[in-house]
Amino acid sequence: MFRLFKHYIPYPVVWLAVLDFVVLILAAELGWILRAQEIHIDVGTVWDRIAPLLTFALSIWVAMVSVGVYGVEALQSARFAGTRLMAAVSLGVILLSVMHFIMPTATLWRSNSLYAMGFAILFLFMLRIGLGSVLGGDAFKRRVLVLGAGNRAQRLVELSQKNGSGFSVVGNIAMTDAEHVVQGAVDRHTIDNLPDYVEGLRATEVVLAIEERRKALPLDDLLRVKTTGVHVNEISSFLERETGRVDLATVNPSWFIFSDGFTASQRLSKVAKRLFDIIASILVLIIAAPLLLIGYIAVRMDSKGPGFYRQARVGLYGVPYQIYKLRSMRIDAEASGKAVWAAEKDPRVTRVGRIIRDLRIDELPQCWCVLKGDMSFVGPRPERPEFVDELEQSIPYYAERHMVKPGLT
Repeated sequence: MFRLFKHYIPYPVVWLAVLDFVVLILAAELGWILRAQEIHIDVGTVWDRIAPLLTFALSIWVAMVSVGVYGVEALQSARFAGTRLMAAVSLGVILLSVMHFIMPTATLWRSNSLYAMGFAILFLFMLRIGLGSVLGGDAFKRRVLVLGAGNRAQRLVELSQKNGSGFSVVGNIAMTDAEHVVQGAVDRHTIDNLPDYVEGLRATEVVLAIEERRKALPLDDLLRVKTTGVHVNEISSFLERETGRVDLATVNPSWFIFSDGFTASQRLSKVAKRLFDIIASILVLIIAAPLLLIGYIAVRMDSKGPGFYRQARVGLYGVPYQIYKLRSMRIDAEASGKAVWAAEKDPRVTRVGRIIRDLRIDELPQCWCVLKGDMSFVGPRPERPEFVDELEQSIPYYAERHMVKPGLT
């Protein structure tokens, strides 16, 4: 696999991107020739127009990357790929139109671009149909060999079978006698040479999913596999990459300690994030002021009590702070004096409260908390102090959420 900005990309996808770039240059050249013949001018040599051809190809290609043409869905579905390609080419042509006013000599004429756009959509779609029929959709997936045959390994097998999965499990190896959950798993003792076995399966990645690592971790074999160029990963990092979430059932303290998430380089990003929070919260409060006023009046008219309410929540480093919202429940929602979890179709919610909850209007006053610095726009959900102890007991590593500011989203 090819590594780019900590992302591992299968080589077939890399070669597809290269072929796409070549096809885009060809489409631009054919568009130029066709238009030149229409208006009866000398076509000239390709080197006379190399800059316009490259700007066309690069603009469309960047647009393709940005709209997800190389995503899993687009690589496995011709219909999805077609819509993405049309969007990418259209976006790229718009970009070229803007570039034409800045550097007209380095871009195609508008009439050339129209022809090139048509050729590009046709050729790119035909390329995907041809490769799909020859190689199949799985050719663009990462081939994963799983070390383990227990419950963790079974999770990976089930994840690979879901629609939109970017990998396929080409084999499972039972590393201990107790691991026999996955059907068809190969016993480790029957494999003489693990690196040769990995190469024979043409695996591009090995994922460690052993239930019990004591005396079952094949360090020497994994080292040899790593030196052959095959990526070796641990199940926690693999699941985070594939699902976009940290899987609390598989992580351990060492995963947090040795991860690259908490580094000194975060200082600059924290400053940038704080500046964004300040600017964005001011803008939202100004723009949403009329909506907040309407919401406040509606809440006051619908039920007794104040329009706004505040409540204690646990923030950064476990320090409590006051959160502000438009009131969406009756004032006697917790008449017993005991904190109560909100529920679906909660009877304590008022008529107006149900509307502002569905539209998330009740959350807008929290922008004041963001402006003050108690919250951020992006971060973990802040909980009430009464619930935090309970959550820390039931959710692994819940306390670590308080190492960052809570967020609106």
